[in-house]
This record gives sequence, C-alpha cells and structure tokens, in this order.
Amino acid sequence: MREAIVKVLSNVTKQIAPQYIAGSKIEDAMRMCRQINQRGWRSTICPWDGPNDTPELVASSYQQALHAIRQERLDSYLSIKVPSLKYDFERLKELLDIASQHRTRIHFDALGPDTASASFGLLEKAAAYYKNLGCTLPSRWKRSAADAKRAIELGVAVRVVKGQWPDPDHPGIDPRAGFLELIESLAGKAAMVAVASHDASLASESLVRLLRAGTPCELEQLFGLPLRIDRVAKPLGIAGRIYVPYGTAYLPYALSEIKKRPIILSWLLKDFLTNKIGSKTL
Repeated sequence: MREAIVKVLSNVTKQIAPQYIAGSKIEDAMRMCRQINQRGWRSTICPWDGPNDTPELVASSYQQALHAIRQERLDSYLSIKVPSLKYDFERLKELLDIASQHRTRIHFDALGPDTASASFGLLEKAAAYYKNLGCTLPSRWKRSAADAKRAIELGVAVRVVKGQWPDPDHPGIDPRAGFLELIESLAGKAAMVAVASHDASLASESLVRLLRAGTPCELEQLFGLPLRIDRVAKPLGIAGRIYVPYGTAYLPYALSEIKKRPIILSWLLKDFLTNKIGSKTL
C-alpha cells in the first residue's frame, strides 16, 4: 500500500512541477511578468543556472535579464546567485553598470550557509559602488541576526525567508520564531523588507509589525505556489510581488523541493484539482 501511495504522489508531483517554473527562456519569464503586472503586482526574475554552467554563461544570462527588465519597463528586479559568478567583483560590476542605467535592483539570493560570508563580503563591496541592492536573510540561520544589522547599515533591501538549509551549528532553530525575530530587528530600521512566505498567518503578522514601525514592506510569493496576496497583502494595503524563476536547470530542483516538503505538494494538489494553477497563467 505504501509503495502504491508513493507512486501516485510521484506521478502527481511530476505533473505539477512544470507549473513551478515560468519556462526555459527569458521570453517566458517576461511574458509571466507582464501577466503579473496586469494584476497590479510586482515581479522578481531569476535565471536558474545549472551545475556545469560557467561564470561567463551565468553572467550573460543575468545581463540578458537586466536588458529585458529595462525594455519592458515593469516594476521588476533581478535576483542573482553570486556563488555562480565565483564571487567575481569585476563580473558583478558589469551587471551593476547595466542596472544603474535604469536603477534596477540587483538582489543577492541566499544559498547554503557555507556561502553566506563570501556573499555578504561581496555585497558590502558592491554597496560602495551601487546602492540599489538587496539580500536574503534565512530565519533558520543564527548568523542572520548579525547580517540583518549589516543590511541595515548598508541601506539595502531585505527579503526574509524561512530558508531551505538549516544552520549546521544550530539545527534546532525554530524558523517561524526566527522569522519574527528578524522582522522585529528590521522593523523601523531597514530600507525595505520583503516578507517571503506562503504561511498566511506568519506573513500577516510580519507585515503588521513592519507597518506599525513605518517600514516600507511587501509580500513576496514564489510563482507556482498558491498565492496569498489577495488574502494577506491586499487587506493591509501592501504590494504583492511574485518571484519568477526560469531556466531548464530549475525543473529538477522544483521537483526535489516538492517531494521534500509535503506541505507544498498538498497546496499544489489542492489547487491543481480545483483548476487554480492548471496552466501558466495568473
């Protein structure tokens, strides 16, 4: 019986996973961003690189994304993975120069805990060259409390997430409690805070705390998952933003994440059966 259930869930996951990504090309991502814009929401785009992609190829995909954002004139910014650039500041500067032409934000995504120190070192260097930057703080990491202070000092935007990877030295950290602690440390101090969670109650509480402190904030949601914008952000008068990943390398990651986190599968299965996410439209 267990094997039969696992097989059914695996088949369902394979059907749903493609809805977790906008497509393989920048044109797919921008088409989705236009739909997002029509709903009155903002967007974030992130080209997803593969393990064998060179830093040159990754940088080229980021440049292409920046040019697309400029041409579309949408309220959108670019998320990048600086380890994929090998933390090369000269390559990053080329991106910052393009972004500066239209004041496009470049946001540093969070990856594993082992990449955090080098990523923040590069962020500090970049902030001295270009101001419209952002970083992600995972609530599972103990170091995020100190990183929040650094982000405030640098004046960069912050995206708060629970995070995928636990802190190897502090695996027992409660990501929900840590999330609210980060929100409290940023409230009234950060330049901008994106609450990136599909946990409706957690997102609502976080946004209320930020609003009370007069902190600019928004709700950021991952494309492909059931959206909480109308339920959570709209009643508070808060903007919604959709994070749009694209590229064929994202598909295996999406599939593995859905399998690892049953809550995602339950959300997606419920909406899939009710035809809420049966196609790549919003």
